[in-house]
Amino acid sequence: MAKHRIYTMSFASVYPLYVAKAEKKGRTKAEVDQIISWLTGYDAPALRAQLKQQTDFETFFAEAPRPNPLRTLITGVVCGVRVEDVEEPTMREIRYLDKLIDELARGKALDRILREN
Repeated sequence: MAKHRIYTMSFASVYPLYVAKAEKKGRTKAEVDQIISWLTGYDAPALRAQLKQQTDFETFFAEAPRPNPLRTLITGVVCGVRVEDVEEPTMREIRYLDKLIDELARGKALDRILREN
């Protein structure tokens, strides 16, 4: 079975769309970066390096330094797909990120998005 094309897309090509979605709703790039860091463990310099290297999605998640164990608490529907039902690990990680960015854009408090409550 062929890989989904999102796996080969560079994370850097989609990152500005995440930021734009958040900013359109009054949120910030810093909040998007905080979500990515929480989910993957990339700190700011490492995230910038991934963006500069045009790392593809599959590699971006495969090389994540510290995937947050609380990410399994992310549930709900994104793009018509229930996140917790996605079986393929890389696609599930991508959907987790999509869901968190959606929550940010909908105005949810950052501490709730990061599953701190």
